[in-house]
Amino acid sequence: MASRQIPVGWTSAYPRRHRAERLADELREQILDGKFADGRRLDEGELVARHEASRNTVREALELLRREGLVERKRGAGTTVRTPKYGHGLDRLSGLAEALAGYGTVRNQVLSAERLPEAPKSVSDQLSLAPASGVVRLERVRYVNDEPLSYDISYLPVDVGEPLLGEDLANNDVFGLIERTTGQPLGRAELTVHATNAEPDVAAKLALAPGAAVFTVERLTRLSDDRPVDSELLQIRADRFAFEAVVHRDRRTGESGKGAEWVT
Repeated sequence: MASRQIPVGWTSAYPRRHRAERLADELREQILDGKFADGRRLDEGELVARHEASRNTVREALELLRREGLVERKRGAGTTVRTPKYGHGLDRLSGLAEALAGYGTVRNQVLSAERLPEAPKSVSDQLSLAPASGVVRLERVRYVNDEPLSYDISYLPVDVGEPLLGEDLANNDVFGLIERTTGQPLGRAELTVHATNAEPDVAAKLALAPGAAVFTVERLTRLSDDRPVDSELLQIRADRFAFEAVVHRDRRTGESGKGAEWVT
């Protein structure tokens, strides 16, 4: 029988903790690169053979990854991969590409970008437009590292949206383009987040099974002078995204502050 080959640097003189850290580093990179699907079971025996490591080293490496939230370990079920979610803070008005800076490459697939002769009534009400006013409609799918993350429909007043039709909408956030073309900074936004199930057409765009969980976000964004300029509906994969916020208790009244409103 062939003798077991010990990788260079993995001799018995090399502490098991260091060997486990090196293995955890390698597995972490593979998980973050999408080499292991979410929910995939990691077999300890297979890892022992593939990485020529002891079972104790493999278990210690998996424990390191469990503490980081990259795997889940359950008695009787073994170890499964937990694909990390992208985070978006609710304490700052930012576009998706801004919020996801550092997670990878963000791009937009522009499905449509056009001027419509008339806005839907709900949109004209939000944007304070006359009922027969025209509107610019943008329809996009956002990708992070070539994985679809969100489906987004935006409506903008013609004077704000029309200059955007000649811009690079595939590689730029609408927020940044609005600020550049209007010469004004954005001020604030009102948003509501619902947990919903993806309709078949949306599920197909996001590479989900019909009925899969999504976050549906309704957002109305205003310029610094309080003019509403972007009525937006986003549907975001709940399996790949998490909203984050830090909230403070109002010490003067003993009640929670109302800077953000959650709807569940």
